[in-house]
Amino acid sequence: MTATTTRTTTGTTTGSATRAGTRRRGRGTAWGTLVVLLVLGAAALPALLAPDQPTGRLLDPADTSLIGSSALSRLLEAHGVEVVRVETPGAAVAAAGPQTLLLITEASLLGSHDAAVRLAEAPGDRLIAGHASFLDVLAPGLNRESVERVRSRPPRCALREAVRAGDAFTGGISFSSPPGSTGCYPAGDGHTLVRYTEDGHTVTALGDASFLTNMWLADDGNAALALNLAGARPKLVWLAQGDDPAEAEDGATGADGEPARSLGDLIPGGVTWAVFQLVVAVAVTALWRARRLGPVVTERLPVVVRASETVEGRGLLYRSRRARDRAALALRAAAADRLAPLLGVPRTATAEEVADAAAARTGQDPGPVRALLCGPEPADDAALVALAADLDTLERQVRDS
Repeated sequence: MTATTTRTTTGTTTGSATRAGTRRRGRGTAWGTLVVLLVLGAAALPALLAPDQPTGRLLDPADTSLIGSSALSRLLEAHGVEVVRVETPGAAVAAAGPQTLLLITEASLLGSHDAAVRLAEAPGDRLIAGHASFLDVLAPGLNRESVERVRSRPPRCALREAVRAGDAFTGGISFSSPPGSTGCYPAGDGHTLVRYTEDGHTVTALGDASFLTNMWLADDGNAALALNLAGARPKLVWLAQGDDPAEAEDGATGADGEPARSLGDLIPGGVTWAVFQLVVAVAVTALWRARRLGPVVTERLPVVVRASETVEGRGLLYRSRRARDRAALALRAAAADRLAPLLGVPRTATAEEVADAAAARTGQDPGPVRALLCGPEPADDAALVALAADLDTLERQVRDS
C-alpha cells in the first residue's frame, strides 16, 4: 500500500514537472519570436522613413536606368532616325508630319480624351506600345482579348519587321485583329502585335513595351524588332513622361481648375507607417494566441482503394457521360507531362512546344505529332482507344530515341 502510494506520488510529480517545463519552453519560444519581430521592425524603420529614391522614367528615350529607353534612342540615331522627345500631346502634334512616326507608350501621359483625339488626328503613322490610355481612340477597331505572360515568342506572320527580328519578348495585352490587319506573335486567342491601316495612317499596336527598355533590349530579337518598328520613318516623335506629371497636359485639371490628383496623392504620408504598425501588432497577437501544434499523428485509412480501381472508375464515368473530349484531354495532358522531362523541355511548355520537340527527336513530320497532342476530340470510342495507343507509341519512340 505504501509502495503504491509512493509510486503514484512520484508519477504525479514527474508529470507536473514535465508540463511545467513544456510551458516554460513555450513561453521562451513566444518571447524569442517577439524579440525577432521587434528587431526586424527596427531594421525596417530606416527604409520606411527614408524619402523615396528616383528609379528612373519608364520608357523614356533620355533615361539610362533599367526601365528607360536611352539604348533604343541611341540605336535609332545611329541608323539615321531623328528621335524627337516630347512631353505633352500638344508638342507631339506640333512635331508630327506626313513622314513621322508617333510613339505612344504606357508611360505617355495623355491627360484627357480630347488630347487622345488630337493625337489620333495628327499626320503620320502611330506606334502604340503597352497599356496605353485611350486605346479605343488611338487604335479604333482594335479589341483587347486577354492578358498574357510576357515571354519569348515566335512571330508566325508575314510582317517583314517581325520576320527579320525573329523571336522577341512579347505578351501583355492580346488583341483581336481587325479586318485587313496583320497579326504577329500569337498569344491566347489573339496577337500581341497588330498592324493595320486607319484613315490613311499605319497603326501598329504592341501588347507590351518592356522589350523597348534598357533591361530587355539586348535579349532575343528585341533590339531588331524595336529598331524595325520604331525606325520605320526618318523621324520618330516619342511622347514621354515629363518632370511634372500633373502638368503633362493642360486639359488634365479638376473642376476647380487645379491639377488633377490621383487617389494616392490624397493619402497622408503617415498612413503607410500606421499600416505597418498594425500588421506587426496583428502578427504578434496571432503568435500569442496561436495554439501549439503537437506531433504528427498517423492514422490508418478506413478504406484502401487501389490505383487501378480509381482509373477504371473514372474511365467508366467518362464513358457513361460520353465525355470523350475530357478523356482525350486527360490522355494528352498526361502524355505531355511524361514527354517533357524526356525531351528536356520545361514542364511549363505548351503542348505545341512538346509536340515540336518530340517530332524533332524522333525525326517525324511535326504536323501529325501536333495533331496527336493538340488535335480535335475523337469522334467515337474506337478513335479514343486509337489515340491512347498512338500516344503510348509516341512516348515509346521518344524514350528509345
